[in-house]
Amino acid sequence: MVDSRAARVLAEERRAMLDPAEAAWLREQVLSDEQTYDHLLIGTSLPWLLPHLVHDTETWNAALCAGERGKRWARLGERLRRGADLEHWAAFPRSFADLADLIAEAGAARAAPATVCVLSGDVHHGYIAKASWRSGGPRIPVVQLTCSPVHNSVPLMMRMGFRFGWSSPARLLGRLLTRHGRCPRPPVSWRKQGGPWFGNQLMTLILRDRSAHLRLERTTSDATLQTVHESVLTDD
Repeated sequence: MVDSRAARVLAEERRAMLDPAEAAWLREQVLSDEQTYDHLLIGTSLPWLLPHLVHDTETWNAALCAGERGKRWARLGERLRRGADLEHWAAFPRSFADLADLIAEAGAARAAPATVCVLSGDVHHGYIAKASWRSGGPRIPVVQLTCSPVHNSVPLMMRMGFRFGWSSPARLLGRLLTRHGRCPRPPVSWRKQGGPWFGNQLMTLILRDRSAHLRLERTTSDATLQTVHESVLTDD
């Protein structure tokens, strides 16, 4: 479980999702020579992989705030960052890339886990996204599993926005934003494998030895749970 709330560094020249002590602790847990495990689960309340337009908007905003387009754009970016609450891993690009590198290193180890699952909530809906590396990435499944929360009500416009955020036009718009911000390409790409799901829901990850199965259930009008998605992450 990673402290992606209180461990942040907010000084602009040193911005990071995790302070040096928390980052070092995470690295020690993931890569310790004394630990072997079938699955690597990284819990972070804020998702690592977001809908593409949300990710690109936060990355673009971080570049503006860092002065990539000058002081006027930096002031505008800071107002936007605070007004829209842009606070996820994408808003800390170096931390996003550092986590990608750490997962890749764990997946390339001699005793690599069968899966790497990043477990998150916070964004008012649920989804599954699978990561792939542009070069030198692990050959095991790496997935973002997001379920938030057990109880929540999401307005129609927000639901439409999240659905659009995963679409091809949204990816094009995101690329235009990152080009304006002169943002480097992230080390990973990702695609949605399920969702987005809205409403009261519960996601269950079932691990048996090196197999991993996923189930998502949603409440019905008569207050029972109905399975809306099941998938096999790995059946090794």
